[in-house]
Amino acid sequence: MANPFEQALLQLKRATAVRSFDQELIERLTYPMREIRSHVPLRRDDGTLQMVEIYRVQHNNWRGPFKGGIRWHQQTDIHEVKALAFWMTLKCAVANIPMGGGKGGATIDPKQLSETEKERLARGWIQLMVDVVGPQKDVPAPDVNTTPQIMAWMADEFGKLTGDKSGAVITGKPLEQGGSEGRGVATALGGFYVFEALKDRLELPVSCRVVIQGFGNAGEHAAEFFSQAGHKVIAVSDSKGAILLEEGLDIAELAKHKAQTGSVVGFAGSQPVSSIFEVPCDVLIPAALENVITEQNVDQIQTRVILELANGPTTPQADDVLFAKHIPVLPDILANSGGVTVSTYEWEQNIKGEHWRQEQVFDKLKRTIQREAVAIFDRSVQLETDLRRAAFIVALERLQQAQNNRS
Repeated sequence: MANPFEQALLQLKRATAVRSFDQELIERLTYPMREIRSHVPLRRDDGTLQMVEIYRVQHNNWRGPFKGGIRWHQQTDIHEVKALAFWMTLKCAVANIPMGGGKGGATIDPKQLSETEKERLARGWIQLMVDVVGPQKDVPAPDVNTTPQIMAWMADEFGKLTGDKSGAVITGKPLEQGGSEGRGVATALGGFYVFEALKDRLELPVSCRVVIQGFGNAGEHAAEFFSQAGHKVIAVSDSKGAILLEEGLDIAELAKHKAQTGSVVGFAGSQPVSSIFEVPCDVLIPAALENVITEQNVDQIQTRVILELANGPTTPQADDVLFAKHIPVLPDILANSGGVTVSTYEWEQNIKGEHWRQEQVFDKLKRTIQREAVAIFDRSVQLETDLRRAAFIVALERLQQAQNNRS
């Protein structure tokens, strides 16, 4: 299988086959502006030294400072981080927020680290990146396996090194340290708002049967929002397995079960299923890692709509099959842009020294994301293409305009 960055470039090529763009624009977007690789000398609690490889990819800043999360994962590599930075450039343009695209990482399994080791790694990451990040340069955020506490350590370290106490260098911080109301649920809520904006256009039933692959932050909150709105979440999965309950899962009880046992598997009343993608449903939500819907499993899928809360969960080859089968995919760069949108609100609040109420944040998010969802849907109809290519085209047009404005 192609690495994630090659997949991202293939998506770009597919979009430009529908609507042509200036070749220099495409050429410039094919390469990140900067790739940084370094090593944090991490002192472990037992006194040993571990050299941890870290990354920051700054893809494009025509529309504003680089913006994007930092993931800590044992399989993270430069190709993955480049792909995620590329998608962030497009995602910020789709959401029409004043940010560019970036992404960071560390190749490590944080489950093997103590809290003090995590703090040393967080501060070490900033010490090596201090010259390239900042409120008007590059604004990191949490991603897979990084938390508000890790962001707080990073923001604190940046303040110590530079004297900048605004906290605007990092988003996704705890509320008491300058974080935004609603940030923890923003990715899932944004996806739900996209679904609500397009539900009638997609001719979905009043009450939908929902299947969620991945029951981490985004997946669990998505399950809550959909079930609270009267939809039935009938199947969910995590890294340990998948479960099904046809009459609908009790999400609050399932969350308790997962907290107690470490998995959704074995939840009372549910039955195990071998593949989450084989469950018939109205809405399928991949909410974990990239490249999970592929040529190998796409024919198993029995859904009316796919809502991508994960980054890059569907390969371009699988996209072709889904388009031919008339299964719309609400693409990641639209469907999960709620997280970066609310992160941008946090950055804005920090710069202005303000704190907005949760209702203000959610209202602003809903208006922004639903406006863009409808615009992209209408564009896909006009161009007779899928929603991903329509979203790419809208983003590319905005990036072209930003480049024109700078030159």
